[in-house]
Amino acid sequence: MKVKSEAAGIKEQLLNIYSLLFSKYGDQHWWPADTQFEVIVGAVLTQFISWKNVVKAIDNIKEKDLLDIHKLYECDIELLKELIKPAGFFNRKAVILKAVLVFIMENYNGDLDKMFQTSLEVLREKLLNVKGIGPETADSILLYAGSKRIFVVDAYTVRIFTRLGFLTGTENYHQVQKFFMENLPEEVDLYNQYHALIVKLGSECCSGKKPKCLECVLKDLCQFATFS
Repeated sequence: MKVKSEAAGIKEQLLNIYSLLFSKYGDQHWWPADTQFEVIVGAVLTQFISWKNVVKAIDNIKEKDLLDIHKLYECDIELLKELIKPAGFFNRKAVILKAVLVFIMENYNGDLDKMFQTSLEVLREKLLNVKGIGPETADSILLYAGSKRIFVVDAYTVRIFTRLGFLTGTENYHQVQKFFMENLPEEVDLYNQYHALIVKLGSECCSGKKPKCLECVLKDLCQFATFS
């Protein structure tokens, strides 16, 4: 794991980056959902696709009055596939979503309050055992729906913090997550907002091929920044 600078501690640097991002973009109000269950559905549907497409899929579910754990559990999978088409990979995602619903119904009788009373470590392991649920999706459910103290890592996180010099780009999900959780205060709201701000920066400026470095609030800290 690379160390960005000897001038200031890693914690201070990460909090400074957070402050710069927050000053630029403000409160992201993330995750955008009315209920815990909507967060869970969104976390599954947003795999490999932009959020605007997920919104269309969730709106379709809402229009059919099916955004309820018991109703969606009973919903015919072919209808579910049709409803979530805008989110892409709808055949696969319908199966994953059904698996999540079965998990919640069979283990907690559809009671999300009961589910989230389970300890972070135990619930995370159980979620990861649901077919199609990887670390990012599981942690999004835990943080955003369950208010558990877990930092979510995605491709933007790795790209941005590799370019800033904190990572090598070869770390696995667990190593990156550990880096943030060891160097940030253990605060749900901070984890929530920080990840949302990372996504905002990644989607607006720090693209893979043509980053908009001139527009980036972190350009003065970045080893990668180019202004040509």
